[in-house]
Amino acid sequence: MANTTNLNIRVDEELKRKAEAIFAELGLNMSTAMNIFLRYSVRYGGIPFDLRIEQPNAETLAAIDDVNNNRNMSKAFDSVSALMEDLYHS
Repeated sequence: MANTTNLNIRVDEELKRKAEAIFAELGLNMSTAMNIFLRYSVRYGGIPFDLRIEQPNAETLAAIDDVNNNRNMSKAFDSVSALMEDLYHS
């Protein structure tokens, strides 16, 4: 294993807390996440990637809740003509 050294950085407490939560969800601790970032940055020659957990917005969460609770669902149609007939008479 290569020689290691300590790297001390100052970050906002809230930012650190949020980052640690994300890394934990990905199965990483802060040290491992920083090592991944640094190694990949050197290999890439810059900021190399977007590693994140997708968070659905409020509209998507509401739609998921509607589906899970069978609310605000559209009708089912057997054919395009049946759909068009319903549209014309709505």
